[in-house]
Amino acid sequence: MYKISSLVIIFGSFLLILSIINIGTANQVNPTLVRAETISGIASIALITIGYLWTEIKPKPPSKVSLDGKEGFELCTKLTDDQRNELAWGSQQILTATAASTILIYWDSRVILRRGLISNRIFKPGEICNRAIDQKRLISLVNTELFPGRDEFDSVLNNLPAVIVYPLENRGLTIVGGWSKRSFTNSDEKWISGWSDKLYVLLSK
Repeated sequence: MYKISSLVIIFGSFLLILSIINIGTANQVNPTLVRAETISGIASIALITIGYLWTEIKPKPPSKVSLDGKEGFELCTKLTDDQRNELAWGSQQILTATAASTILIYWDSRVILRRGLISNRIFKPGEICNRAIDQKRLISLVNTELFPGRDEFDSVLNNLPAVIVYPLENRGLTIVGGWSKRSFTNSDEKWISGWSDKLYVLLSK
């Protein structure tokens, strides 16, 4: 789709240039030529506009970033079987059904799950995580380069291009890192929020 819109823009620009050359090199300018060039110019500009609009509607998909981490699955042993099963199932679904590259669950001042690409660094909530807990809402960093304090997520995985932070009330966090900038959709956010709310109820028992 992106290639098609680019071709439309190029073709429209080419027709516009030909129209300008044609009117500029004409020996005589008469009403017929003016009408023809006006129609040609309008058609060319319309094609260029359609191409740009097409690009906005179907933008070029973001490319994956090469992330530095090892594939792993670490799950706290001091949990019930139901809690462990839910963590294993839910984290697998997020990693396969969304653009997530890594997921970390932080509960009662300790990490109880790391899955996907993981690091061995000690995680400690920073300003962004604490704001999510204080405001009791999801925070989505669609492009971490634009957010000061993004280095607090380097202990999850170094240089994550996109991050979702969801509070488990005041007792923990669900942190999901993406493969690329703007990688998470509204549906991804709803799925992560819904599963996290379910997880909170189970972990609170």
